[in-house]
Amino acid sequence: MEDARPAAAPDRPLTIAGRSFASRLIIGTGKYKSYEENARALEASGAEIITVAVRRVNLSDPSQPMLVDHIDPRKYVFLPNTAGCFTGEDAVRTLRLAREAGGWDLVKLEVLSDPKHLYPDMEETLRAAKMLIAEGFQVMVYCSDDPVYARKLEDAGCCAIMPLGAPIGSGLGIQNRVNIRLIVEQSQVPVIVDAGVGTASDAAVAMELGCDAVLMNTAIAEAKDPVRMAAAMKHAVIAGREAYLAGRMPKKRYADPSSPLSGLI
Repeated sequence: MEDARPAAAPDRPLTIAGRSFASRLIIGTGKYKSYEENARALEASGAEIITVAVRRVNLSDPSQPMLVDHIDPRKYVFLPNTAGCFTGEDAVRTLRLAREAGGWDLVKLEVLSDPKHLYPDMEETLRAAKMLIAEGFQVMVYCSDDPVYARKLEDAGCCAIMPLGAPIGSGLGIQNRVNIRLIVEQSQVPVIVDAGVGTASDAAVAMELGCDAVLMNTAIAEAKDPVRMAAAMKHAVIAGREAYLAGRMPKKRYADPSSPLSGLI
């Protein structure tokens, strides 16, 4: 008997600011034991984009170990970010320097508030985003899981919305699935969960909610085996995306037998 269900449509690639990517996993460059370990984790992850904290990663001093000696910017997309910035002016200045150093115009903006919880200062984030967009930057923006501010950032011209799953580096996983889903449903640009992922199941949950990608750093870098965790995250993102596209079964209050009860011997 032929299956009457329609064949699944092929997935579209992740597209950010007109650039297409096969992988929906983005990883970072912080907290690794070495750039060499970072490079091995990147290869295992299958990621094509890697974030670079401009203030913390050596990109220009040849007398010290340099990131580009281990990770080729011609092979991977370097995504400069503003980690450690607490004002819009600091963030804009940092990304201007990044553009001068490497010609990068696709950037990740984050403007933090309190060092204790590292939640984004959304008022400053929106202000900085508008300044950067006016200067020709393509802005991927880290934000709170607030659908109202997510809409304001998209309306301002940000090319990707990046709501946190939980506080940066916490590994707590997706804490507010309702808001993440609302942001996904309203957004016309990619939605990328950024911050809070701790293990592979967290990445799968983000993708099952309909997010277009997941960005993580600590979950891989601080794993006992970062390279193996990077590979696990690769598979989790793929599995979560496939589950989202497949459409999960509805949740039910009571049991529903897999086999019919009629005709039993």
